Amino acid sequence: MSRTPARARLTAGRVEALACPEGKGQIFLWDTEAPALAVRVTPTGRKTYIFESRLNGKTLRITIGDCRAWLLAGARAEATRLTLQVDGGQDPRELRREQQAESEAQRAAAIVQAATVGDAWAVYLTDRRPHWGERHFQDHEKLSRAGGQASKRGTRGRGVTIAAPLHSLMTMRLQDLTAPAIEAWAVAEAKTRPTAARLSWRLLRAFLAWCGERPEYCAVVAGNPAKTRRAREALGKAGVKQDALLKEQLPAWFAAVRAIGNPAISAYLQTLLLTGARPGEVLAMRWDDINTQWRGLTIRDKVEGERVIPLTAYVHHLLASLPRRGLYVFASTSTTGPIAKPHHAHASACNVAGIEGLTFHGLRRSFKSLTEWLEIPAGVVAQIQGHKPSATAEKHYTVRPLDLLRLHHERIEAWVLEQAGVKFDREAEPGKLRAVV
Repeated sequence: MSRTPARARLTAGRVEALACPEGKGQIFLWDTEAPALAVRVTPTGRKTYIFESRLNGKTLRITIGDCRAWLLAGARAEATRLTLQVDGGQDPRELRREQQAESEAQRAAAIVQAATVGDAWAVYLTDRRPHWGERHFQDHEKLSRAGGQASKRGTRGRGVTIAAPLHSLMTMRLQDLTAPAIEAWAVAEAKTRPTAARLSWRLLRAFLAWCGERPEYCAVVAGNPAKTRRAREALGKAGVKQDALLKEQLPAWFAAVRAIGNPAISAYLQTLLLTGARPGEVLAMRWDDINTQWRGLTIRDKVEGERVIPLTAYVHHLLASLPRRGLYVFASTSTTGPIAKPHHAHASACNVAGIEGLTFHGLRRSFKSLTEWLEIPAGVVAQIQGHKPSATAEKHYTVRPLDLLRLHHERIEAWVLEQAGVKFDREAEPGKLRAVV
């Protein structure tokens, strides 16, 4: 300061009576009992206790607080404490920052220790969603979903859904998700739904690996508690599925499926078989995915993102005969989205046809199996179905345009229909799309 500061023994009365003279920006009154303590008064009448000292040759000033909030004795004690820190070579401001950081760390640690699996799972899904496909994200949501919702399965929608395999873990504290807890979960889930439990376990392992790499969660997740031999053995290995249509079963299957009263379901099931696409890919098909000019069908591939396959003649007839309800080809009559997977209708058709255990994925498997009768190149079938190339030559050197795929795909379709005894006029113009209000 440019002049010797005013000093006096501070009292409550002096502090109360102190005022800033007109024309000055602020004044200070220094305490004689605690020399580093002063009262600062501004023209607005605001009075503040401050501490001022020197550290390493530089002036150090710290605001203690408003005089209305601090008693004079408390301000003196605080000034004395700060003086001792400065005399010890410590900067009170740095000490305060360190204390605040430590308090924040303790608060964050307490929050993490109290965090449930569901809390961390929500953060995980938000963090990883940009790196996943839509189907993979939906698997995470579906397998952690709570039950109790009205079931959409069946013709009458009776009953409610049950909790998904991972839901029982969501309410646990993350730090309680130990190897024994996961092993006990695996044993229980394997008894009733081993397939869903195996997929859930794989998702859980990836989630815990992510937790182990995150600074906020790694302290409460030791290693990867889901990665134990006991959990893996409890869930067992997935059986090799062999369900597929035999050549001899094609007439009965087509007859039963074509007799289904709902044309969207009938067309959906036939399209599954004749394209070899995944069930979800066919359900997600939109009207603007159908290119009639170049006779192509865009499939939203869960592996490659998107692929274009030939729009074969019979499939074109099937799709063109459907009423146009909004965005989706296989549109629901009750929602704006596509129909739900028609498990019940397909099971009934298979029962009529005398075919047991044929799944939707079995129809995809049937497409691949039936092409063996025609000795279609494996790479052609893989490209139509959306399988990754299995050899270097396929991956880097073989490029098949849509016309070349169509040459093989039309041959496959014609042969399947011939075996099924299905006749239609390939030269006839596909049915006009009908707009439904």
